[in-house]
Order: sequence, then structure tokens, then C-alpha cells
Amino acid sequence: MRSIGRTRSLSEELVQLMSEKIHGKVWKPGDKLPTEAEIMQEYGVSRTVVREAISRLQAARMVETRHGIGTFLLEPPVTPLRLDARDAVTMLDVMAVLELRITVETEAARLAAERRTEQDLAELRGALADFEAQIEPGGDTVAADLAFHQQVAIATGNRYFHEILAQMGATIIPRTRVDTAELARDDRRAYLARVHREHQAIYEAIARQDPDAAHAAMRAHLARSQEKLRQAYAAGQGDENPAT
Repeated sequence: MRSIGRTRSLSEELVQLMSEKIHGKVWKPGDKLPTEAEIMQEYGVSRTVVREAISRLQAARMVETRHGIGTFLLEPPVTPLRLDARDAVTMLDVMAVLELRITVETEAARLAAERRTEQDLAELRGALADFEAQIEPGGDTVAADLAFHQQVAIATGNRYFHEILAQMGATIIPRTRVDTAELARDDRRAYLARVHREHQAIYEAIARQDPDAAHAAMRAHLARSQEKLRQAYAAGQGDENPAT
């Protein structure tokens, strides 16, 4: 039996463990998953935790429950590219979204520095001011954060950069999923003030048309969040008892 640690929520941890079986082909499309009682026994969790985990897998379109029969693993859908960060249901998923963002947004920052117009700079300054104004308690920094990153993408002059971020929505911002201030061991205001400084560094590199500096500033900004999440995930894994 593999016990679940307590660093993250029990349901999130169970989703992670079940996802590992799916991605590792232990469970294959069409397979019937173990019963609630079997999952409860294997992982030492309550029925409520099992049902919440199954619900999250259903929302991610990974499983389907057929009433009176059981829960079955679905075939991955073959569809046109669909990027929806709301499907990020585990810590690993959130880190994977950040990995994609690092690849896309660092190049976007480089291109923005090469191609930005004065209007782009004005829009970026406005996004920076909006974020700073929302740092005080109660402010909606998520919307302002997203607006800044989208404006960088717009400044590339390549609409597909912006469309990728638009498809993914506000949940690309990690703190909509986890408490990133807590992970950084900062109070909320100090954490957001640091994010604002990182945004300013990106803006300044774009403003002076320095592609390498813009690329580096964006990478440092996103990689810092990725590393905090990685450390938190590793700590959570360390809390788990080895399988016996």
C-alpha cells in the first residue's frame, strides 16, 4: 500500500498518484478502474477523498463514470490543438504549464524587444501600473498579471503568441492553483512586489530593444515560479512513505 502524505490536499495527492498510473500505462484506455473501496484501501483515504479525485479526473476528461457499472479510463481525444490550463489538476500539471510558458514566452519577449511599437510600450506601462495598483490587500493581481503577459505577446506582432495565451486563460498564472506566496516563504505583498519588479525588468529590456535581456528577464521570472513549485512537489514526495 502506498500512503499519501499531507503536504498537499489528499484529493490532489490521490489525483497525482492515479495520473501516474494512467501515464505509465498501468491503466489503459477502456480499463475499468478499481472500485472506491479498493482505492480507499490501497491509498488509505476516505470515500470523500476518492470521489473528489475521481471528479477531478472526470473534469479533465481522463475518466468516465458509468452509473451502476464503474469508472473507465477514456481514450485521449484526437482533436485540434486545445490549450486549456483549467485541465491542470495536479502540481505536476501546473509545472508542465510553466514549462510550456517558458518555451513560448521567453521567445515572445525576445521578439517583442525587436518589434515593439510606441503603442505597445504604452500598453505595457499601463499593465504594469494596473498590477502595482492591485498589490494592496483585496486587489485582483491575477487579471493584471495576465494582461501584462498577453501584452508582451501582442508586442511580438505575431498573433499566434497572443492566441496561445488567450486559449489557456487566467489559470496559466500559478497562484490561481497554488499559494505561490507561501511557497516563496513571503507574505503576499512582498511576493507580489517582487513579481512587479520582475515585470519591470522585462518591460525595461523591451523598451530599450534588448532582445537577449528581454529573453533572460522573462526566463528568470517564470523559472523562479517553476523552481518553487518543483521544490514544493519534491518536499511533498518526501513526505510519502515508500511502497511496501
